[in-house]
Amino acid sequence: MRCNDWREVRLGEIIEFNPKESISKGTLAKKISMDMINPFYKFVKEYEIEEYKGGSKFRNGDTLMARITPCLENGKTAKVTILNKKEIGFGSTEFIVLRAKEGETTEDFVYYIAISPYVRDIAIKSMTGTSGRQRAQVNVIQNIQIYLPPLNEQKAIAKILSDLDEKIEINNRINKVLEEIAQAIFKRWFMDFEFPNENGEPYKSSGGEMVESELGLIPKEWMVGKLGDVLETIETGNRPKGGAANIKFGIPSIGAENIIGLGKYDYSKEKYVPVDYFKKMKKGIVYSEDVLLYKDGAQLGRKTLFMDGFPYEECCVNSHVFILRCNDLISQIYLYFWLDQGCVTDKIIQLNANSAQPGINQAQLKTLDIIIPSKDIITNFTKLIKQLLRYLFNNCKENNKLSQLRDTLLPKLMSGEIRVDLNNDQISV
Repeated sequence: MRCNDWREVRLGEIIEFNPKESISKGTLAKKISMDMINPFYKFVKEYEIEEYKGGSKFRNGDTLMARITPCLENGKTAKVTILNKKEIGFGSTEFIVLRAKEGETTEDFVYYIAISPYVRDIAIKSMTGTSGRQRAQVNVIQNIQIYLPPLNEQKAIAKILSDLDEKIEINNRINKVLEEIAQAIFKRWFMDFEFPNENGEPYKSSGGEMVESELGLIPKEWMVGKLGDVLETIETGNRPKGGAANIKFGIPSIGAENIIGLGKYDYSKEKYVPVDYFKKMKKGIVYSEDVLLYKDGAQLGRKTLFMDGFPYEECCVNSHVFILRCNDLISQIYLYFWLDQGCVTDKIIQLNANSAQPGINQAQLKTLDIIIPSKDIITNFTKLIKQLLRYLFNNCKENNKLSQLRDTLLPKLMSGEIRVDLNNDQISV
């Protein structure tokens, strides 16, 4: 139920579209490219310094909305926060820049207008152009009509949604630190060989005995083997007859488009297999602590660790992803971090069996070198890192719930179906 103080307006009346800014050609400035914006994620985390030669221009507080396919459909819309006061940045020509109009709208409210399903659906349907290069029409978006609440209610609505996004961002920052800690411990123990000895001292620098191996000096009682020596299982999933592209519900089928990294998963590109098909699958079902490795295409070598029910309690992989399970010589956590070292990822890519279409097979993957530490060191490392990862994956699951809550509230708050009590900062139907 909408109050009388909400008024019907066109977006072009309350938002500045592609506001004019000036950067001299050749000036060094902060640039945000399209690949620096994550799907359905408010914050821009990256930028690069480049000479300005052209492109969209913006200031802090502006919203960048992708207008080209598939970026718009994938949810590439973000608020700029990486600039200094009065600083002007630039980016892709495929951005529509949206700026709040003083006295009409607030910065955060403009961002949530841009990502609201109502506006997104109209923008996507407005796309014209050749296949693969279709673009949303700015004039169509400018003429979208919405009911606009007063500024004080805009701020209250945006605060509720922003608080959810801020909590997601805090969890992401914590997870970044947790992953960096885990990576640092792995490197110190298994690359620098400074794991704690029986006296709690760093092994190599305190005089621990080292022996020659195919990979150079390694601690005594450690071995160098092949990945095939430590893997009990390498398998991929099966694609149901007719593919999974048109199945809207069922059991999630993980592909490279979903795998981003440790604790990072793109739900917006989800595909499914039928429940009945999943129950009959002989291979390709993912279990806790499985390591998933993308085995072909442009994302060859991309990997993740499936743990503690994230991203799903029940899922499978498609035919482009290897599931790796080790035997008792190492642990799944050690396997993930070994494969995630840059030098190892490079070797995986070099195993490429097909120059026309990058890809590797099971036999090639099994030839990859791996250091096999002593059992007690593997046990101690796994126990230590598993605690960090449990914290990380709990944050991931919380973020998923927060995202679902935000996405549920967003259209209801923006349409007035749910109202904010401005006196008590509560929401009501």
